[in-house]
Amino acid sequence: MPRNKYPEETRKKILDTSLKLFLEKGYDETTVLDIVGRLGGLTRGAFYHHFKSKEEVLDAIFENCFIDRHPVKQALDAEVANGQERLKLALKYGLESNFADEEIGDLSRLAMSLMQQPRFLAEQVKGNQETAAFLEPMVAEGMADGSIKPGNPKLVAELMMLLINFWLLPDIFPCSMEETIEKAEIISQVLNELLGFEIFDDDMEENFMKLADMFGWGDS
Repeated sequence: MPRNKYPEETRKKILDTSLKLFLEKGYDETTVLDIVGRLGGLTRGAFYHHFKSKEEVLDAIFENCFIDRHPVKQALDAEVANGQERLKLALKYGLESNFADEEIGDLSRLAMSLMQQPRFLAEQVKGNQETAAFLEPMVAEGMADGSIKPGNPKLVAELMMLLINFWLLPDIFPCSMEETIEKAEIISQVLNELLGFEIFDDDMEENFMKLADMFGWGDS
C-alpha cells in the first residue's frame, strides 16, 4: 500500500469532515464509520493511523482552534495604551470571533451542544483555566499602570472566566433570555467594582446580544 505523501492534509480532512458531521448529526450520533464514509475514498485504516477514536478527534478539533488560534491570546501582542484597553480588546476579540471566524463559530456551537456531558464539561474547565492564564498578564499590566484597580491578577482573571464562561451560559444554568440579560448586567456590576471601569460598553453589549441570538439563549 503506498505511503501517504501528505499526512497533514489527511489529518485536516478528517478534522474538517468530523466537525461538519458533529454539527449535522450531533457528536453522540456520529460514528467513525460515518466519518470514514465522508472522506472521499480514504479508508478506516487512514482514520486510525491519525486518531484512535472520535473522542481523540474532538480533542484535536478544539486544540487546533482554541489553543493555536485562541482569539483572546491575540490581544497580548496588540498595540494599546494600557492594560485596561488590552483586557477590553481581549474580551471583544473573544466575542467577535464567533461571528468573524466561521470555524470558531462552528466550534462554539458544538461546544454548547456538549455542555451537559461530564467529560466535555471537564474539558471546558480546562479551557477556561487556559483562557484565564492569557487574561492574567493583561490584568497585571493594568494594575501596574494604574488603569485597573489593585488586586490579585490571577484571582481576578479566574473570577472573570467563572462568571462569563460558566454562570452566564444558559446551557449550564438554564434560564430565560430576560434572566440571561439580567445576569450580564450583574456580571457587569461585579466586574466594574472589581476592575474599576465599565467592561461591558455599547459594543460589548451589542456583540453579547448577537451571541445570545446565535446560540438561541432563552429558548430553554
